[in-house]
Amino acid sequence: MSKKLYSLLALLVAAAFILAACGPAPTPTEAPEEPEMTEAPTEAPTAEPVAFKACQVTDVGGIDDKSFNATAWKGIEDAIPQLGIEGQYLESQEQADYETNINAFIEDDCNLIITVGFLLGDATAAAANANPDQQFGIIDFAYDPAIPNVTGHVFATDQAAFLAGYVAAATTQTGTVGTFGGLQIPPVTVFMDGFWYGVQYYNEQKGTSVQVLGWDPATQTGLFTGNFESTDDGASFGNNLMDEGADIIMPVAGPVGLGTAAAAQSRGGVWIIGVDSDWTQTAPDYVDIILTSVLKKMDATVFQMIEMMLNGEAPGNLIVGTLESGGVGVAGTFDAELQAELDAITAGIIAGEIQTAP
Repeated sequence: MSKKLYSLLALLVAAAFILAACGPAPTPTEAPEEPEMTEAPTEAPTAEPVAFKACQVTDVGGIDDKSFNATAWKGIEDAIPQLGIEGQYLESQEQADYETNINAFIEDDCNLIITVGFLLGDATAAAANANPDQQFGIIDFAYDPAIPNVTGHVFATDQAAFLAGYVAAATTQTGTVGTFGGLQIPPVTVFMDGFWYGVQYYNEQKGTSVQVLGWDPATQTGLFTGNFESTDDGASFGNNLMDEGADIIMPVAGPVGLGTAAAAQSRGGVWIIGVDSDWTQTAPDYVDIILTSVLKKMDATVFQMIEMMLNGEAPGNLIVGTLESGGVGVAGTFDAELQAELDAITAGIIAGEIQTAP
């Protein structure tokens, strides 16, 4: 073997020993696998539902009139916790405030504006026609022809007042009962019509001759204070009716009727029939002289309209409260015999067999 070849072999052997001492060459490390997700990725937060704002413009008398303004507002109050809406109101101190308050709520982006009372009919119509994308509801008014973005809330209060008139005729000790109104407008006189017809029906059925003071549906004439605010007028009108022998009085005049109740309580021996709401609840100071109340469930129709709009339903141009729908009724309990008669009368009214108004 040549000297050069020997040297080359020696180098190769030495290299082999060095490699063996160092150990085998490491294999390359694989990239680590992504750990499995133990939770679903968090979704992007969804936007909060847009708040629905229901806004009420009162008639004169105020939000706490214990009558139509307060009853309509209760529908919004009930919807605030139950349906998750916002609610606001503006009080009208005089008729000149109607347009101003309605326009303020249009500017405030209310989803629904409820106007309360027959007297707001013109102002509501003007605002609705000028703002066709704004939804309105109005208590005690129905437009003919209908306005597309206005829902009228009307009530067959003559049906419920008929029952109250029957109860009054069955209860009176003097044979004379009375009524008066705030203003001579249909939402007022419809109560008085029903009351008068209920008394006459009792007379027909029982052969009695109970007299009604304060209203004649044939001539549409009677007693009216000319306002819905003065309790002094209520006391004065009530005292005059009591002086003429009435021992049961139905004042259809909002807060004015509270003056009548105070006079009756002071006089003694006189019953009061409340209107719009259950006066044993809204006027508890007079619970001992409340014979019954003619219920006009504006809170139920206002709540119904809000719920329909939230559900994407068109509320339509008219919501009607009747005995059949439960939109009107009478409050209180009566003895079994009288209650049975009232039940039969209610069925007759619903069937259209009993006349409750002219």
